[in-house]
Amino acid sequence: QAGESSKPKGRKGKSSKKKAKTVVKEVDILSPPAMLNAYYICHNAPAFLELRGFPWPGSPKKKGKKGK
Repeated sequence: QAGESSKPKGRKGKSSKKKAKTVVKEVDILSPPAMLNAYYICHNAPAFLELRGFPWPGSPKKKGKKGK
């Protein structure tokens, strides 16, 4: 009985997985962690506003990298 254990190694049968409910909470874009993130990402005020979803009219479109 040295190599045998009393507990089965694998589960047999149907496993019941509970679906986790995703709770969407309102995010404050002016909170200190968000402002610190924006400080390191954005270079100026228009870039900050565009990142937050407030583009100004007539803004130049960002040119992405073209794949070969």
